[in-house]
Amino acid sequence: MRTTGTQVYGIRAPIIKEGDDLVEIVVSSLQKFLQNEDRELEERDVVAVTESLVARAQGNYVSVDDIAEEIKEKYPGDIGIVFPILSRNRFSMILKGIVRSGREIYIQLKYPTDEVGNVLMKEEKMYELGINPYSDTLSEEEYYRHFKNFKHPFTGLNYVDYYKEIAAETGHQIIFSNRPETILDYTEDVLAADIHTRFRTKRILKEAGANTVYGLDDICCSDRGKGYNSRYGLLGSNKASDERLKLFPEDGEEFVTLVQQKLKEVCGRNVEVMIYGDGAFKDPAGKIWELADPVVSPAYTSGLKGTPNEVKLKYLADNDLHEYEGDELLEEMKKEIKNKESDLVGKLNAQGTTPRQLTDLLGSLSDLTSGSGDKGTPIVLIKGYFDSLAAE
Repeated sequence: MRTTGTQVYGIRAPIIKEGDDLVEIVVSSLQKFLQNEDRELEERDVVAVTESLVARAQGNYVSVDDIAEEIKEKYPGDIGIVFPILSRNRFSMILKGIVRSGREIYIQLKYPTDEVGNVLMKEEKMYELGINPYSDTLSEEEYYRHFKNFKHPFTGLNYVDYYKEIAAETGHQIIFSNRPETILDYTEDVLAADIHTRFRTKRILKEAGANTVYGLDDICCSDRGKGYNSRYGLLGSNKASDERLKLFPEDGEEFVTLVQQKLKEVCGRNVEVMIYGDGAFKDPAGKIWELADPVVSPAYTSGLKGTPNEVKLKYLADNDLHEYEGDELLEEMKKEIKNKESDLVGKLNAQGTTPRQLTDLLGSLSDLTSGSGDKGTPIVLIKGYFDSLAAE
């Protein structure tokens, strides 16, 4: 009997630069690993490549001035920015571009945390003060009166101070409200800067009478001879330098298909390939939801569509198969797995299994493996993910 199930390997790769043949680099890096470790690819192994590698090879960058230029085109005057996340390497760079447009800005922040869990104030003190986050709007003055000494527990920053410093060269005001329409008390031209709730925010603003409404996904989303992402615009962007941002990769479907085809040619196996960014998980201590990208996987091969279809072993062991023990229990369990229905949604023998997209699960696994620091393993090989206890 096999003694291992899923195995995950972080694969080291060269430092990628714009114009590099990333398909060839990914394939050769995997071949080197397989040779050195005396391993082989198997059917339905998964190769995951971090989105930053793909975007860097594509040269998918925009400058702060590019953002400023487009903001000036889209907005006739003052701009209300609704629900940006608190981030040094994400929204701060976008804010820099908005400020450079010369427009006066109003920044509306969610509280007590932003969309992904970054904290602006202590909830305990907020409730002691009788502040109702569902209805109350706080001014900049009120925030500083009660929370001026608050700092983010991980970064040590007060993000209100930080964003005010970035916005210092233009007229600006910061307000705190969880109702999108609050911004219309200040301006009718609004940029929805949230990520996962952006469609709802845009709809509420339009229904409330906003004049101009765009989202971050509507900025840098068309080909102007510079970097762009047609689906997500500035969502998923990261700081590359003090003046440039790396966008989410464009045409990812073409990349994953080419890698899949090349691996089939050189290894003779049908593997699945995906691009991954942030994992979809929440830090239980800091309460921060990792997913600041619009999706976990912007592109993947067709075999990764859908959700797992698995029975829950401990449920079967405690219920349907409770009278069996030892080797007999193992054999009966294998029979249950081999004979399971093709769609287990709503079935008792599947209750408690993780109801998430395969790409979210695999992307989170890949993100945790590669990390965001200096591990140097931007390619992840996942073996045996689609195996089960019944696989010999």
